[in-house]
Amino acid sequence: MVFSSHLFIFYFLPAVLALYYLMPRRGKHLFLTLASYVFYGWANPYFVLLMFYSTLIDYVCGLQLAGQFRRGAWSRPLPLLEKNGPRTRGQKAAVAVSVVQNLALLGFFKYFNFATENFDALVAWLGFPGLSLDLAFRITLPLGISFYTFQSMSYSIDVYRGDARAIRHFADFACYVSMFPQLVAGPIIRFEEVADQLRQRTHTLEKFTRGVAFFALGLSKKVLLANPCGKVADTVFNAGSAGWADSWFGALAYSFQIYFDFSGYSDMAIGLGLMFGFVFAKNFDSPYHAQSITEFWRRWHLSLSTWLRDYLYIPLGGNQKGGARTYANLFLVMLLGGLWHGAAWNFVAWGTLHGGLLAFERFWGKRPVYHFLPRPFRMALTYLIVVVAWVFFRAKDLSAAAAYLKGMLGRGAVQEGADLLRGIIYQPYYLLTFALCAVVVWTAPQTWDWSRKITWGKVVVVAALLWLSVIVLATQAYNPFIYFIF
Repeated sequence: MVFSSHLFIFYFLPAVLALYYLMPRRGKHLFLTLASYVFYGWANPYFVLLMFYSTLIDYVCGLQLAGQFRRGAWSRPLPLLEKNGPRTRGQKAAVAVSVVQNLALLGFFKYFNFATENFDALVAWLGFPGLSLDLAFRITLPLGISFYTFQSMSYSIDVYRGDARAIRHFADFACYVSMFPQLVAGPIIRFEEVADQLRQRTHTLEKFTRGVAFFALGLSKKVLLANPCGKVADTVFNAGSAGWADSWFGALAYSFQIYFDFSGYSDMAIGLGLMFGFVFAKNFDSPYHAQSITEFWRRWHLSLSTWLRDYLYIPLGGNQKGGARTYANLFLVMLLGGLWHGAAWNFVAWGTLHGGLLAFERFWGKRPVYHFLPRPFRMALTYLIVVVAWVFFRAKDLSAAAAYLKGMLGRGAVQEGADLLRGIIYQPYYLLTFALCAVVVWTAPQTWDWSRKITWGKVVVVAALLWLSVIVLATQAYNPFIYFIF
């Protein structure tokens, strides 16, 4: 089930909201958990069992961290562990079990096929085809596993560090892990950010109204902007050959698609959270306004960027162990960030490229080599670098990415039918969409700021966009969510 569907908008969401507000306070989390399991299991009910297993393991680990398995401890208040204080062997074992089991789940389901395929290719290249595994079966990637494993793992780490108090009731923790607004495509909600809200939060008309505005604006980004750009991007990337101008047009289309697709989804997730009384953190901060790659990663997918910083970069030593170690840490974190997005060499290349650029800018004092240019030129050059890097993200494999980049340089072989491609992608509808995308990206206020105060004029805008999005949605057969595959 996806947010941008009539099933969700007209049936699932109204029913869940109505029943949620009819529930007593103690029953709200249990009901929201059950509704989220229905939402998650709509495509494949077996995936629910995997998420339940991960949730149960981390819940037990949290109780162990809080010392609840000691005699007579169950009736005592859950303690907040002292930061930088001593930890028992049981607590160290609990956080280790949580981290290992989450990474093992993610590693097996996401990277098993990738690992076996590359092992077979390696032994064949070395001249030992008899060692090939040659497995006929393939592992299906469960939706959202990259998000909920990171989210669940942050719980035990935050409790272990003393950043948050463990949860006593399983329904509360299961609600945190499975909450459908952010379950399958983020943003990654860290436990310390919502720990207090799980214990007590307010449900107000102001929150709900702002949530509707977030949802409507996110839906319009997805339906009115991301989907048309996605059609252009798919047409060009799947064409096999295109002229240099057409290749750039396709890459620009993908840069708009992925931004409005994920930014729109994040807006909808934040809006849905507000409808249920939760305030989620901001996930985008006008990333295409960035004047360097370093600044880009302070603005793009903030929940992932801060997660990698706090749970990987800083534990590796961050920038506290010398220049060479800092560059290596930046490179490694982005390499792993690329792999997190997908089990393919083109994602490794994408992460490697961004890691190398971050390390290079760190060497230059956290600034690009073009730092002396005026601000509009710094923004434009940073955006173009990001667009080129997106080619690795979008291409089906590394060789396809290389071929596409050759086309962007004007060195690709343009086959017959290129005129037909131009007739498809340069239609007035797509050109108008491109213009609207540019206006929204570089001149429009962010949803987070625009929705702080809802006036009657904004109510009219929200209602019009919601109505238009639903109407257009009924005519669209193309409606993917890019981050669902991660």
